[in-house]
Amino acid sequence: MNQKKYTLRELVIYFLKLGTWGFGGPVALVAYMHRDLVENRNWLSEEEYKEGLALAQLAPGPLAAQLGIYIGFVHYGLLGATLAGLAFILPSFLMVLALGVAYQLYSGLSWMREVFYGVSVGVIGIIAISAYKLTIKSLGNFNIGSIKSNWLLWIFYLTGVVLTVVRQREEIMLFVLCGIIYLFYKSPPQWIKRPLTLPVFLFTGTGLLAFHDDQLFDIGIFFLKAGAFVFGSGLAIVPFLHAGLVVEYQWLTESQFIDSVAVAMITPGPVVITVGFIGYLIAGFPGACIAALATFLPCFLFTVILAPSFKKVAKNKNIKAFVDGITAAVIGSLLGAVIIIATRSIIDIPTALIAICAGLALVYIKKIQEPQIILLSAIIGILIKNFF
Repeated sequence: MNQKKYTLRELVIYFLKLGTWGFGGPVALVAYMHRDLVENRNWLSEEEYKEGLALAQLAPGPLAAQLGIYIGFVHYGLLGATLAGLAFILPSFLMVLALGVAYQLYSGLSWMREVFYGVSVGVIGIIAISAYKLTIKSLGNFNIGSIKSNWLLWIFYLTGVVLTVVRQREEIMLFVLCGIIYLFYKSPPQWIKRPLTLPVFLFTGTGLLAFHDDQLFDIGIFFLKAGAFVFGSGLAIVPFLHAGLVVEYQWLTESQFIDSVAVAMITPGPVVITVGFIGYLIAGFPGACIAALATFLPCFLFTVILAPSFKKVAKNKNIKAFVDGITAAVIGSLLGAVIIIATRSIIDIPTALIAICAGLALVYIKKIQEPQIILLSAIIGILIKNFF
């Protein structure tokens, strides 16, 4: 497949737009990138996208941001990775910073919970459809023929769904195990005589574990660990943040933390960008900048350091099998995350109806876009909360 040429400027503009209008969290964002860059614009091949998704899931940090950084790296190297990552993160960072200012000025965001009531379940409809499209694209249609031909990948997929729902988090070792099993299934035994080094899932620590009286230093260390040791979607980072912010350091109250999660859900871009909002509540603008930088730095470094070797070995048929096995489990895990979010957000009949209608609108109303669905969901949520 011949890919259309694109400039670095076009790529940066795309990620600026995605960071501004890309609602739905990691599941939706990675699906948007596939739809826009692989299917519609043909800037990336299917293989390049799958390689990026596998690397993003194996390395620590926010999934969507890692994939964006990898996509920038594919054809434009370190400069492309840097600019794509900054363009993707900057719009949502500025938004959460503005919300942090408003939060401090007006002492709380009670209206946001009314918005969140509708938005959170509208997002469910969007990401459920996105997860479905990603599933059939990677594994095939839900029919007997597809299941028979890719039966092992479907087992990995279902295992990823079940384990994510049961464990309430993504299982990194499951992804590695599925990759290894599928590699041996698809590849000849002599592969073991020529092992390839693929250190994409090992990280021993930052080496910066000492504490300091300066609060900004403590913020930097805490969010550096959050970015370095939490794998997968924005959902995975929430328990880690709660334990540190509310319980250990007591930088936020329980109510402030819930509001921070709401900010993550109603703003576009990577869910983890709410760390900018949290950092502002703790230590103003410097706190916001340090929290965001520390959270995204590990995933940037992992991606740009590992991407060159990962791309080379990914051309090997053995590694392709490894990536296929990982991808099946990853997509299953993403669907599991959708189920978890749904069980927490759909709390009554109105929220269930909003979620269903959002998904149906995305499928059957061709001209409607995700931001319009989010806006309508927010309006419906406010009306229900105030008049019913």
